[in-house]
Amino acid sequence: MSTSVSTAPQSPADVSGAPAPRRAGGGAPGRRARAWATRAPLLPALIFLIAVTQLPFVATLVISLFDWNSLAPDDRAFAGLSNYGEVFTDARLRESVFTTVLLTGTVVVVSVVLGLLLALLLDRKFFGRGFVRTLLITPFLLVPVSAALMWKHVLYNPEYGLLNGGWAWFTGLFGVENPGQPDWISDMPLIAVETALVWQWTPFMMLILLAGLQSRPAEIMEAAKLDGATAWQTFRHLTLPHLRRYLELGILLGSIYIVQNFDAVFTLTSGGLGTANLPYTIYQTFYQAHEYGLASAAGVVVVIGTIAIATFALRVVSSLFSEEANRA
Repeated sequence: MSTSVSTAPQSPADVSGAPAPRRAGGGAPGRRARAWATRAPLLPALIFLIAVTQLPFVATLVISLFDWNSLAPDDRAFAGLSNYGEVFTDARLRESVFTTVLLTGTVVVVSVVLGLLLALLLDRKFFGRGFVRTLLITPFLLVPVSAALMWKHVLYNPEYGLLNGGWAWFTGLFGVENPGQPDWISDMPLIAVETALVWQWTPFMMLILLAGLQSRPAEIMEAAKLDGATAWQTFRHLTLPHLRRYLELGILLGSIYIVQNFDAVFTLTSGGLGTANLPYTIYQTFYQAHEYGLASAAGVVVVIGTIAIATFALRVVSSLFSEEANRA
């Protein structure tokens, strides 16, 4: 009877008796060297990014702790957190916070609703769809100051603006010779600013929601159609749940940008008539009242609020990408 004996495979070191050669570049020091070699070209860009973004913010933090008016530089003194206390107790700043919330909420909600309607229209095939889509995107591509100037002088002007001209033409069809010519900015200042911002931000919402509509599973939509679902049932039970993430993304990104809006308020109303939002109030505090410490504290509060909103936005984007990856 024969007995088989199994032996473990021997390494070259065991056979020759010499130590095994080490892999070229292997080991922890080699990996660290390769990692540094890969990251080294990015270091100048990283240093530049830190210098132009973080250092000014640190300087703002330091200035916010001082009672510093540039008209009385000799009276500059360390004030601790008193500037932050004034930000939350000053009536003018509280009013600007309320205006900012109202302005941002109104513009975002109206832009999302109009953007959804336009996205549903562009999701259908019709002649000239590409041309219509280009026209609808154009307002978002304009420079914000140019868009605000166009609304102020071309549309809102009570003497030669298109809105009053169109109103005069419409009432003239019914025999009214001298219709009322409202001064849109003076009579309804906040609505005038909101309308200009809605016009500019609706294409942004439309693009996000159109991307969501075109990512719907075609087989599910076809199955719903074969089962006899109406257009409203398909929209309510399939389209709207599918667009939930895209709606959240549009609302959060729109909120981040619109809460910082300065151009429309500055150009249309110069912050008057109850339209001064936080960015414009900070501008007034810094450049007109020369209260550097108070303006810096208000700016830090705005940055913290924006970071909080951006954190939610990044989470939504991350979950959106994860869903798309799992679907693929």
